[in-house]
Amino acid sequence: MDKLIIFGGKPLRGEVKVSGAKNSALPIMAASLLTEEDCLIKNVPHLSDVYTMAKILTALGKEVKFESDRLLIRHRRSQSFVAPYRLVRTMRASFCVLGPLLARRHKARVSLPGGCVIGLRPVDLHLKGLEALGAEVKISGGYCWAKAAELRGREIFLGGDFGSSVLATANIMMASTLAKGRTVIDFSACEPEIVDLAKVLKKMGAKIRGEGTPRIVVEGTKSLGGFEHKIISDRIEAGTFAVFALVSGGRIKLQGAEPAHLLAVFDALTKIGASIRIKDTEVSVSGRRVKPLNITTFPYPGFPTDLQAQFMVLLSLAKGISVITEKVYPDRFMHVAELNRMGAKIQRFGPLAVIEGIKRFSPAEVMASDLRASAALVAAGLNAAGKTVIHRVYHLYRGYENLQQKLEKLGAQIKREDE
Repeated sequence: MDKLIIFGGKPLRGEVKVSGAKNSALPIMAASLLTEEDCLIKNVPHLSDVYTMAKILTALGKEVKFESDRLLIRHRRSQSFVAPYRLVRTMRASFCVLGPLLARRHKARVSLPGGCVIGLRPVDLHLKGLEALGAEVKISGGYCWAKAAELRGREIFLGGDFGSSVLATANIMMASTLAKGRTVIDFSACEPEIVDLAKVLKKMGAKIRGEGTPRIVVEGTKSLGGFEHKIISDRIEAGTFAVFALVSGGRIKLQGAEPAHLLAVFDALTKIGASIRIKDTEVSVSGRRVKPLNITTFPYPGFPTDLQAQFMVLLSLAKGISVITEKVYPDRFMHVAELNRMGAKIQRFGPLAVIEGIKRFSPAEVMASDLRASAALVAAGLNAAGKTVIHRVYHLYRGYENLQQKLEKLGAQIKREDE
C-alpha cells in the first residue's frame, strides 16, 4: 500500500482542470451492455474504479480501449452474464451492471458489491425495482441471481430510509429501456449523473422524460444502438479543490467546472466567508477567515454527502461551533478520529458531528478509511505546518485523477511512497 507525505502550511495558487465525473462514467460504461454497437465515451478520468469497470465489461464480453480520455467499448461474441466477486467487491458502482444484463441478456449473476466503509448501503431498492419489472431475484452465496424472459413496465416507488438512491435509479432506468410498456420511477434520484446517463440512453434510442426530477418515465423499446458522449465534470472534485484553496489560505481557479451542479456547495462556501467568482465554466475560490456554519447533507440538489468530510476539515478552522448532520449515510464519520489526531475538536452524536474551531491542524501520521475521508486528510495535511503522513491512500486513486500532480502544480509539497 502507498502513503502520501505532505509538508503543509503553504497557500495553494493557480489553475486546475476538473476531471470527468467518475460517478457519471461508471453507469454510462455499464449502459454499453444494452447494445452490441460501438460506444465512445469522452472526458473519462483515469481512475482505479474506471479500470475495474473496464475489467468487468471485459469479463461480460466487451472489448474496452482507453486512448487519452476517450473510452471505446466494442462488443465481442461472448454472452457472459456473470460479474465476479474478485472485481465487484472493490466498488459499489459495479452493481449497476445488473439492470442492463437482465434487460439485454435476460439473466444476470452479479456479486454483492464492496466499496468504501461508510456504513450500511443495502441493495434492497435495486432488487425491489427489478422484481417490480417482473424479474425473479434471489441472493445466494454472496451473489445476486436474476432472470426474466421479459421485463414489463410498471409504476415503481423507489424511495428508501434515507431518500432516493442514485445507483438504484440508474439500474432501474437502464433495465426499463428494454422493458415492454411504460415504467414510472417515483422518488427517483435527481443527481446530474442520472441526467447524464439519461442523455446517453436517449442517444441510444431510449424514450425517457423527467430525468432530473423525482419522477422519471421510460417508454420501453425493442432495441438500442451505440452512442458517442462526453461526460460531465466531477462536481465532488471541484468542491474538494475549493476546500483545498480555503484550508491553505490560497486561491484556486477551477477550469471546466459545472457551476449549476454546485449551487448548494457555493451557498455553503459563501456563508462561511469564501470569495467565489464564476465565469462560464471557470470558478475562482479564495478566502482566509472561515465562519462557523451548520450543514445538513441531503440527496441532490442538497449539500452532497461526498463533501461532508472535506467540509468538516474546513469548519474545524472556523472561529466558533459548527454542526454537520449526515442524512444520507448516518455512519459516515470514520474520518473524525483521524482529524482529532491532528488537533481537531470534533464530537460525534449519532448522525451529528459538533465541531469546535481550532487555529490550525497539527501534522501527524493518520490512516485513510475511505475515498472522501482520504481527501479530508489531505486537506488537513495541506493546512498543517509540517510533515503529515497519510497511510492507505489507495482510496484516493479510486476517485481523484492525478491528485498529486494537480496539487504539485498548485504549489503543494507532496510525495507518494510505498509503505
